[in-house]
Amino acid sequence: MEDHDMVAEAMTLAMARADDIQIVARAHSIATAADAVREHEPDVVLLDRRLPDGDAIGSIGALSASGARVLVLTGEATATVAARVAEAGGAGLVLKSAGLDELEDAVRRVAEGEAVFGTEFLAGVLNRLTGRTPSATLTTRERQALDLLSNGASTAEVAASMGIAHNTARNHVQRVLEKLGARSKLEAVAIARREGLLD
Repeated sequence: MEDHDMVAEAMTLAMARADDIQIVARAHSIATAADAVREHEPDVVLLDRRLPDGDAIGSIGALSASGARVLVLTGEATATVAARVAEAGGAGLVLKSAGLDELEDAVRRVAEGEAVFGTEFLAGVLNRLTGRTPSATLTTRERQALDLLSNGASTAEVAASMGIAHNTARNHVQRVLEKLGARSKLEAVAIARREGLLD
């Protein structure tokens, strides 16, 4: 379920050449993926995180309800994003920059019941699943920006409060969103509160 047709086609052709992997369906949205899973009952769902109808991490529970194991494919990720995938019931996370051999290997391992997360994500996954919070992942300046966002500050107000340029403030805010796996400032604050990063 990949939102870029050319990438999806290349992956499909590559994996179709593997003797032990059978492609049973392709979908272009979370909704059509759910329909395909119900119809074909696959062992593994390779799910693009960003689809036209939203962040696919939220659909992992529904897609895996039939017994399918969900492997998330993403262009970029943080330990927090990996932890969200694991918490939602996903079986693994693979970067789009990975080679096709690596992707095929991940599909096989997930089908065999393994959890497939890169070593760079393991700390975040374990922290989330054991209840520890990844507070050390934010720098002091990023935590300051997050605190201001939690009080409703705009990026311009973050810049003014921290005494920094608007572009610098925007970079801090963007890194906070990326590290927390959030799509908006509001979601970043919600995730931070849930993870104990805010009082």
